[in-house]
Amino acid sequence: MSHISGKDTKPEAIVRKYLFSQGFRYKKHVSNLPGNPDLVLPKYKTVIFVHGCFWHGHTCLRGKSPETNRDFWTKKINRNKQRDLENIDKLKTVGWHPITIWQCEISGKRKERQKMSEVCQKIRSYNVSLIKVTSWMAYTPLPLGQADNPNCNLS
Repeated sequence: MSHISGKDTKPEAIVRKYLFSQGFRYKKHVSNLPGNPDLVLPKYKTVIFVHGCFWHGHTCLRGKSPETNRDFWTKKINRNKQRDLENIDKLKTVGWHPITIWQCEISGKRKERQKMSEVCQKIRSYNVSLIKVTSWMAYTPLPLGQADNPNCNLS
């Protein structure tokens, strides 16, 4: 198990490639956010988790528990699921929009296109950069004569 990579997996690469082709720019594995999301789109205040069905206990066929050492795997996967829920709650609390993409949802070209199209549409609906006001002064009209006043501090 020590050789199983948690970063830059094939499903993550598929998601990254599609998002980039659609014009989205992102950061990978931002460690200062809860859950260390696989992708972060700061412009949209959105984080994306690309979960392997087995490791995160998805209800599909790939998420089936092994027959051997069942107690160990049940505890481990249940703890992963609980941690995922806690991290999503923390992210929502601080204003992020979490999206989870399951490995089985992007296996096969047709499923991949459909799921990624849905994800892109959802991300675009979160575009907060258009509403974001960086400085309230930029939107406040100045009283007459103050624009020429050198004593007027706008910062």
